[in-house]
Amino acid sequence: MEHVSPRAIEQRDGVRAYLAGQERKSLLRFLTCGSVDDGKSTLIGRLLFDARLIFEDQLAALENDSRRHGTAGDDIDFALLVDGLEAEREQGITIDVAYRFFATERRKFIVADTPGHEQYTRNMATGASTADLAIVLVDARAGIMRQTRRHTFIASLLGIRHIVLAVNKIDLVDFSKTAFDAIADEYAALTDDLGFETVTALPISARYGDNVSAPSERLGWHEGPSLLQYLETVAIDAPSDERPFRFPVQYVVRPNLDFRGFAGTIASGSVAVGDAVVVAKSGRASTLARIVTRDGDLDSARQGQAVTLVLADEVEVSRGNMLVAPTARPHVADRFAANIVWFGESALVPGRSYFLRTETDEVPAHVSALKARVDINSFARQPAKTLALNEVGVVEIATQAPVAFDPYGENRATGAFVLIDRMTNATVGAGMIAYPLRRADNIHWQGLDVDASARAAIKGQKPAVLWFTGLSGSGKSTIANRLERKLHAAGRHTYILDGDNIRHGLNRDLGFSEADRVENIRRVAETAKLMADAGLIVLVSFISPFRAERAMARTLMGEVAFAEIFVDTPLEDCAARDPKGLYAKARKGEILNFTGIGSPYEAPDAPDIHIRTQESRPDDAITEIERWLAARDVSGQHFGDGGGI
Repeated sequence: MEHVSPRAIEQRDGVRAYLAGQERKSLLRFLTCGSVDDGKSTLIGRLLFDARLIFEDQLAALENDSRRHGTAGDDIDFALLVDGLEAEREQGITIDVAYRFFATERRKFIVADTPGHEQYTRNMATGASTADLAIVLVDARAGIMRQTRRHTFIASLLGIRHIVLAVNKIDLVDFSKTAFDAIADEYAALTDDLGFETVTALPISARYGDNVSAPSERLGWHEGPSLLQYLETVAIDAPSDERPFRFPVQYVVRPNLDFRGFAGTIASGSVAVGDAVVVAKSGRASTLARIVTRDGDLDSARQGQAVTLVLADEVEVSRGNMLVAPTARPHVADRFAANIVWFGESALVPGRSYFLRTETDEVPAHVSALKARVDINSFARQPAKTLALNEVGVVEIATQAPVAFDPYGENRATGAFVLIDRMTNATVGAGMIAYPLRRADNIHWQGLDVDASARAAIKGQKPAVLWFTGLSGSGKSTIANRLERKLHAAGRHTYILDGDNIRHGLNRDLGFSEADRVENIRRVAETAKLMADAGLIVLVSFISPFRAERAMARTLMGEVAFAEIFVDTPLEDCAARDPKGLYAKARKGEILNFTGIGSPYEAPDAPDIHIRTQESRPDDAITEIERWLAARDVSGQHFGDGGGI
């Protein structure tokens, strides 16, 4: 047997005792936010320095960096501890979110240093999404700024219940109690209706350490705790196992025929072997047979644990679904109200199709209504048609398939979502679900005895949607009209949806703003889908200038044959034809938002059929479309070589 010295045993036991002590400490997640140059990074650097978490070599490097990049004169610039990106050091600002861990004798901390610049609001929202507390910094000289208000409001939307107002750079106003009180009073009025549990104002000087980790003699009038003392003692609700069980399925594990498990992380609550569970979307019930982990099976598991659950029954559960408690189920709906922070460079436009992504699910969705935009100065709700970059709004969302969720105020993990741009795959919005819309509970699909295939069969054809897009005057309507005449003569059942004609009726209430153009195409796409469901060959002749809406129309049609037909005519040729005199009026400024003049046209990247009108005649275009239809047997019988229908 190997001999172990008493000293080694003592050291081993000491390490174990230390680790056990660390495990017993509570964890506080907080972020620093506020306007640019209010001292967020400096504050975190000071906290790390005072907690003695900077090694000698790090301190030496920090002193060297302070001479090169610092903004604190001859003093150490503590901001450089967390402003790690070269671009941040050169500009003296925070761009990305920097996370740091540190611990004191009483508590463990994870802090997110978030940027103050308005253009990086999305990064601030990322840091706030997992935080329990927010330190909102304010420059004692400047007071409450627009970005202070924005970050405070976003913190309230993202479920943060505890706020510390850190009035920083108090040294630059001679440690004035009057200046501090004025800012604290203004902020108290600002946050009065935002639902925070606690709002605590503290004076500090992050650069010199006054009231950061210990009280300062220069702030003798301040009777409260230092910032670190407050962070060590503030009462934060611990994760509760009493909340309903939620297990978003991230992956179906099927290594062989004898094992089928569902992998994921428990979002809330707890579960034990033998417990009854329900599949959220289908309502199918089962019991939990096993809780599998890499280190062996468990009898029970709780919030935050990554596990694989095995059910006693063979029920269908796929990625994007949830296993939940049978007596406390989440909402399952395809329409809901939400608050949203817009991150996209292009404005949010109601009706435009995005991908909505929850913790594990992803479905096509659109903003069906923009109910209000929030004024960051007053927090008042104002009517709006769009949301610009970094604006906050209240919206209604419609998804193409039902999603399972809880209101964000009840469960952050299952009540949050992001919107993804369909064309660029960029995250353009972050949302917090408020409640399902009542009409989602009242409206259900009605089963019908005659389906789409039966309607098409009696017509002797397959449905199709031929989507003609191009500039005004490009020849879309001419080609579509001739094609329908030929199809009709051959006994095919057709209908043309023409842009001008539809605006006389169905879309007569819409103008030509970007939002109205998006809604114009959404309605037409829904109408085309209904007509295809009736078994018709639908010819849609619309400028439809935006790629996103044409992609939405294609997705909406599902299994129906869909052709994007680009009638490609140069702008000057269209203007020369100008059959309605529209280009001339647009160039005189008499028509606003005219496509190609005052509003952009996004040409298709890869249309199904590309008609170059400078190189071919309308009859040539019709022949090409006939071949496309014949290849898909849309008529119920082959057309031959395209020589006729």
